Amino acid sequence: QVQLVESGGGLVQAGGSLRLSCAGSGHTLSSYAMGWFRQVPGKGREFVAALSWSGVTTSYAPSVKGRFTISRDSAKNTVYLQMNSLKPEDTAVYYCAASLQRALRIRDSDYDYWGQGTQVTVSS
Repeated sequence: QVQLVESGGGLVQAGGSLRLSCAGSGHTLSSYAMGWFRQVPGKGREFVAALSWSGVTTSYAPSVKGRFTISRDSAKNTVYLQMNSLKPEDTAVYYCAASLQRALRIRDSDYDYWGQGTQVTVSS
């Protein structure tokens, strides 16, 4: 199994930027497709971004496309979510996840391992 530890959440003003990190241990993240999801109270996890195992192919939710970027640093075994031009509606708990299916996935049911989540709050 791979363990995922997230960091980088916090409070930021609208229009600002934040970078979330997801550090993997126990297995190289290059063996997995990686994804970021977010969740607000009373709702299921919403797809944000995904990265194929190769680190080449990406996919983004329409609401974040052009503002968020998912990437991987293989040397650090870490996946990042760079969030720019943040909006109050981006406020949520953000989760990183790993899928054994390797190709990029956008459904939460396709992911096998999850981080603990990190709170992102965007103020007006």
